[in-house]
Amino acid sequence: MLTPEAIDRVVTAALIEDAPWGDITSEVLIPVGATATAQLVAREAGVFSGGAVFERTMTAADARIQTSILAVDGDMFAPGDVLARVTGPAHGVLRGERVALNLTQRMSGIATLTASYVASIAGTRARIVDTRKTTPGLRALERHAVRSGGGSNHRFSLSDAVLAKDNHLAVLMQHGGLSLTEALLLARTRLSHTTHLEVEVDRLDQIEPVLAAGVDTIMLDNFSLADLRAGVALVAGRALIEASGGVNLSTVADIAATGVDIISVGALTHSVRSLDLGLDMSVGA
Repeated sequence: MLTPEAIDRVVTAALIEDAPWGDITSEVLIPVGATATAQLVAREAGVFSGGAVFERTMTAADARIQTSILAVDGDMFAPGDVLARVTGPAHGVLRGERVALNLTQRMSGIATLTASYVASIAGTRARIVDTRKTTPGLRALERHAVRSGGGSNHRFSLSDAVLAKDNHLAVLMQHGGLSLTEALLLARTRLSHTTHLEVEVDRLDQIEPVLAAGVDTIMLDNFSLADLRAGVALVAGRALIEASGGVNLSTVADIAATGVDIISVGALTHSVRSLDLGLDMSVGA
């Protein structure tokens, strides 16, 4: 998912946004021939993600910059750990600094938060997955960061799988003229056999009509713990079960204990705090 092309799209746009007509501060203060050496240093503990993004940002700022990434995505680190080293023309290092930090701090924040969720459900059958509640334009980076933290990815886009949610079903029932089961069976005939079909329900009595259509995954949205347990018993292995809604670090262990297969957590990407990483720099002539 995190291809060089995906990284380049983000980095190129971010560098243009940050210095559309050049970095006038460096141009008036720093000699043209000055070189810089810098270290990416952790100010707090966390899980690293974004090494390739950090390196590509520096190279895009100036192709002469040499970057050594000292941590692997998914590595845990402590305050004071050096995660990367950079050396090259000072103008380029200073131009790439903020973009490289912004992206790596956010990705490491997502990885760190994801790791906390994954640790909270250790010993259960459930997997922690992300959602489409990502920052526009940064989905590939943020989804990679979730994996760095030990989580899994949901569908990448609307083009990848069918996920019929409450709004789809409301329109369908109003205008389709078919029962829920009939409508889903008809939808299945329009799909390739390789396309995943998931349906969201918000009541226990919706489960059997959905299962009768042979769906691959059923999402139990905003169910109480008691209803989640009842839903797992009703499904009885006939489809994967995803729990969604009301998931946080205080509730996720109890949700996992109900026996669901997947727990989707929008907060991994939409409510995350970027980690405190710094680029400690020395500039030479």
